[in-house]
Amino acid sequence: MKFNVGLFAPTLLLFHAVLATTSNKTPYERLNREDALLLVVDMQVGLFLIVRDLEPVLFKTSLIAHARIAEQFNLPVVMTTSAQEGPNGHLPREILDMYPNAPLIPRGGEVNAWDNADFRAAVRSQNKTQIILGGILTDVCTAFLAQSLRDEGYSVWANAEASGTSTPMVRDLANDIMRTAGVHVTSLFGIVGELMRDWRGPYSGDLLTYFDDYFPTLGVLARFHRTAIENGTIVPGEGALPV
Repeated sequence: MKFNVGLFAPTLLLFHAVLATTSNKTPYERLNREDALLLVVDMQVGLFLIVRDLEPVLFKTSLIAHARIAEQFNLPVVMTTSAQEGPNGHLPREILDMYPNAPLIPRGGEVNAWDNADFRAAVRSQNKTQIILGGILTDVCTAFLAQSLRDEGYSVWANAEASGTSTPMVRDLANDIMRTAGVHVTSLFGIVGELMRDWRGPYSGDLLTYFDDYFPTLGVLARFHRTAIENGTIVPGEGALPV
């Protein structure tokens, strides 16, 4: 009896694809407050002008929101800049004022921050295993450092909302490269949600004010709920609606 292998080819291809996917699946890793260090990388006022894949007002807000993650959860912070005396400029004053005592490593020329010995020492001195990272530009400042950190054995969470670059295509390429290296590319709310863990926990109350500033849809939802509790009355017709 002779089999036509061609008839089974699509099924075989699907089987191998599923097998490859399941065998290479990375276990879910939790982001822990006790293990985390936040990095502010090259979020400089000059480099901000190159960003075209995110709307400027939203992106500026996202940079400040990224920096404030450490303030909300009492995480250590390390900051670095690239050639800040040139056109790249300094970090936003809001971030500098937020962490006046945190290590700030001005790199002379190293593109990849990990190539700078002072920066490596500052990161290692924190004795953390998980890194929360945001930087400009996504494909260089963020992606190069994220891959180097992975090679060093760190777990890395790249805040996609706090990393900007020239075009959406370049951003997507950089994020794909980071994912291939095992970097968790995620959102601001994804990072904060992991650190918070539970709406009944000790951080949830202060976070509503944080969300009101940086995730306003959730902040306005909380405002609406408060208003309804304090001042709300049922208007005609609402009583018939399902809840």
